[in-house]
Amino acid sequence: MTVQIERRGAAAETSRPSALLLTVSILIAAVTLVPVGFVVITTVQTGWDVLAPLIFRPKVGELLLNTILLVVIGVPLCVAAGVGAAWLVERTNLPGRRFWAILFAAPLAIPAFVSSYAWVSLLPSIGGLGGGLLISTLAYSPLVYFPAAATLRGLDPALEDSARSLGLTTPRIFVRVVLPQLRLAIWGGGLIVALHLLAEYGAFALIRFDTFTTAIIVQYQSTFAGPAASALGIVLTLLCLLVLTAEATTRGRARYAHIGSGAPLPPERHRLGRGTAAAVLATILYTALAIGVPLLSIGRWLGVGEPWAQPEIGPALMQTVFFVVCGAVLTVAAALPLAWLSIRHPGSASRLVENSTYVASSLPGIVIALALVTVTIRLVPELYQTVATVLLAYLIMFLPRALVTLRAGLGQAPIILEEVARSLGDPPVIARLRVTVPLLTPSLWGGAALVGLGVANELTATLLLAPNGTRTLATQFWSASSSVAYADAAPYALLLIVISVPTVALMSIPSQKRTTL
Repeated sequence: MTVQIERRGAAAETSRPSALLLTVSILIAAVTLVPVGFVVITTVQTGWDVLAPLIFRPKVGELLLNTILLVVIGVPLCVAAGVGAAWLVERTNLPGRRFWAILFAAPLAIPAFVSSYAWVSLLPSIGGLGGGLLISTLAYSPLVYFPAAATLRGLDPALEDSARSLGLTTPRIFVRVVLPQLRLAIWGGGLIVALHLLAEYGAFALIRFDTFTTAIIVQYQSTFAGPAASALGIVLTLLCLLVLTAEATTRGRARYAHIGSGAPLPPERHRLGRGTAAAVLATILYTALAIGVPLLSIGRWLGVGEPWAQPEIGPALMQTVFFVVCGAVLTVAAALPLAWLSIRHPGSASRLVENSTYVASSLPGIVIALALVTVTIRLVPELYQTVATVLLAYLIMFLPRALVTLRAGLGQAPIILEEVARSLGDPPVIARLRVTVPLLTPSLWGGAALVGLGVANELTATLLLAPNGTRTLATQFWSASSSVAYADAAPYALLLIVISVPTVALMSIPSQKRTTL
């Protein structure tokens, strides 16, 4: 009987969204599509006659080759490192697994441009594609490790036990049973890594490795969003859309869900045996390069002179906290109606509105910043280089982080509880505030934390859009490090890591909850 009531409630809830909810959701989606419209309009207005010579020139070919090689080689390296780390932690008897699980997640707390600063201050000769791949793999492999580890924890051990009973060895079980189950985690993590590689600026600029994003910044600084910067932005946008299309068409439609909680026994862990020393050595080497080098480099430069005496440190920290709080609150508030529309009123319209936010946020921060610069100068000059424009850029870039988290939380909030509250006399709004909002609290905090992590480490859009005199930890770090004042940059790098640690710590705590149907 309970199931029937639940379904009737769901049907009533998903029949038709209110005009207010639909209007607000469409307006938010329209705002996020401003950068996409900017790219289209710029292409049309500039004209192919002007764009063609700017696109089809040797320098663009060099940038295209660098960027493609970075993605084509960097993504598999991150996938190999992330999946390998997850397998060692979740499926082997690696000594100190819990300790290594924390260290494998820790590089995510170190912004890529901070890692690049550490390496270039240690080895000034580092650079080129090799340097970019090294820094990318160390900084972004946790983006694959997290979903891969979560998937391995959720797999039914009976699948591996059955394969083992048929005589398959551990390597063959991994290839034939485990690896196919990791397909979604690998594709999703790889997509995120690819988009980060396309959008990254600071890490590659410090080691003098030219990509489309670094070239766009240079063109913007010299021509102020002239046709050359627009041409590069168009190519970069097409690359992002190509990556999104490739991921969507190759991920497959296989279903990996299972009914029930699986076997009650934990999975049998592979005994490394003679390979234990090699596995421990590999984990030590990885964590030393990804965590040890940045921390040692920062510690070294903190001991040079009096870097903490800089008067800008306090204001930069306060302004960063201000942007983190305001950006997180604004983005979560914008994501809530979109999540509500998607979960409570599913349909083609809600999918279209939701997917539009993903497309817009996949664009690099530099393209989003150029779009907002152009729009504010031409249409609303009062908003040019204001806090409102900076927060709008954060909203466009990080909305999916909050939206995905809120969708998951709202999907687990039964509608029947609201109906019970209404049957007791509560109006719909009061019932939602009393019943559903408390259930969403963990998701609200989780989404805000993920957005805050992105805001704290964001560099390119802040550099272009922030009002004159604005100082954040990221911009002050960049100002010092790009001037080779490594000692002055060290305090900002350390504070960026400190701000990021709580979010990464929450993400690295494995969930013990399993869904039972």
